[in-house]
Amino acid sequence: MSATRWTAPGGAWIVTPAVAGDRFAKARESGAAVTLVDLEDSVAPQHKDLARERAADFFTTADPAGPLPGIRINSLLTLTGIRDLAALTDYPCRPPLVLLPKVESARDIEIAAAALDADGYAPQIWALIETPRAIDKAPSIVATPRLAGVLFGAADYAAITGAGRTWPALLHARSVLANSAAAAGIAAVDSPWFELGDTDGLRREAELARELGFTGKAAVHPSQVPVITEAFRPTDAELAQARAIVDARTHTGSSITSVRGQMVGAPFYAAAQALTDRTDHTP
Repeated sequence: MSATRWTAPGGAWIVTPAVAGDRFAKARESGAAVTLVDLEDSVAPQHKDLARERAADFFTTADPAGPLPGIRINSLLTLTGIRDLAALTDYPCRPPLVLLPKVESARDIEIAAAALDADGYAPQIWALIETPRAIDKAPSIVATPRLAGVLFGAADYAAITGAGRTWPALLHARSVLANSAAAAGIAAVDSPWFELGDTDGLRREAELARELGFTGKAAVHPSQVPVITEAFRPTDAELAQARAIVDARTHTGSSITSVRGQMVGAPFYAAAQALTDRTDHTP
C-alpha cells in the first residue's frame, strides 16, 4: 500500500485506541476525513506492545477509497516511541500518515523521515504541537521540508501552562500555530472538544477554529464528526460568492473589480480560488 494514494483533507479527524480493534470499522464509517489509530495517550503502558501489533491490522484492512488512515505513535524522546517507529517499518501495509506527539524541534520530523522513508513510501508526517516550547519554536518546526501539517494539543498545553481550555485562554497559542502553518504553506488541525454532551460548544469552537485558519478539528467520539464536518464545509452562499469572484477575475482580468456589491482584489481572488479548489477536489 502506497502512502501516495491518499491526500490529507480537512474536516474531522477521529482518534481510535489501537487496542480497541472492535472500533476500527466504526471509525472508518464515522464520516471522518482522517482516521487515526492511537498508540499514545489512549493506551496504558502495559498494553503498548499489544497496541503496536493490533495497529498493523488498521492499515491492512484500510480502503483506499475511504478516509485517510494514520497512526499516532509515542514521543520519539521515549523508548516506547522509538519502538513504535521501528515497528512501523515492518508493517505489511505502512501508514500513509504518521502523527508525532510532543514535538518541540524539527529534529523529530527529520528522525521520523529518516527511519520511515523508503523506495515507494514517504508518509505524511504531522507534528502534534502541545507545549509552550513548541509554540515558541513553531516557525522553525513548520519550516521542516518533510512536515505535512500540524495538530494543536490543547489539553497538554493547558495543563503545562495552567491555562483554562477555553477559547480566549488558548487563543494566542492557536493564533501562533495557525499563522506559522500558513506561512509554511501547510495545514493546521485544531484540538478535540472534550465535552461530549455539549454539541453547541463543539460547533462554536469548530467555527472559530475555521475562522482562524485551521482546516479541520480532531474528534474524540464518532458523534462529533458530523458537527465538525459541517462547521468546516463552506456554505452554499460562501461557495457561490467564491465562484463569482473567480469567474469575475477570469473574465475581466482586472486586479480590482466588484462582485455582488463587494470590492475585491488579489487577496480576495486568492482566497476564493483556494476555497473552490478545496471544494472541487474533495470527494
